[in-house]
Amino acid sequence: MTNTEEQQAPTTGTRVMYRAALARDAADQAEVFYHAVMQGAATHYTLDERRAWANALPREGSAWGVRQALYTTLVATCDGRCVGFLELDLVAGRVETLYVWPSLSGRGIGTTLLVHAERLLLEQGLGRVEIDASSMLYERLVRRGWENHGEEWVERSGERLQRYKLSKRLNAVET
Repeated sequence: MTNTEEQQAPTTGTRVMYRAALARDAADQAEVFYHAVMQGAATHYTLDERRAWANALPREGSAWGVRQALYTTLVATCDGRCVGFLELDLVAGRVETLYVWPSLSGRGIGTTLLVHAERLLLEQGLGRVEIDASSMLYERLVRRGWENHGEEWVERSGERLQRYKLSKRLNAVET
């Protein structure tokens, strides 16, 4: 997906477009990340765990702009604002991050971002994708065919957070 190529999501009531991230998306990415962790993950992680997780990455646009240079970043936008994003390491075949604004969770935005990421990986000649998924994302991915390689615990600011190592075989699908 190029910076100028936008694709509309099949969601009802809300017009969501998908494209490669632009520098202007970085500040929104910071907010999406923060709110997805602090609000969206509230039923899966304690307040202390969510604070530690949210503090692991800066809540400022410039830091997320730097990350855009490190990773291929895809965004979902609504009314010109980033409401979800995915960071992809094309060389390693890894989804580094996937976050969606909490009130839009469950509408297929994350799934659509993953579909675009999978297509990019296939175009790079890769046959597999990996992700370290939070407890919140874990069940959704397993239902969509991701294979569980076990849980692990990571430390963030003195808190231990549970996550799962998952992978998925990529298959080319004609569209």
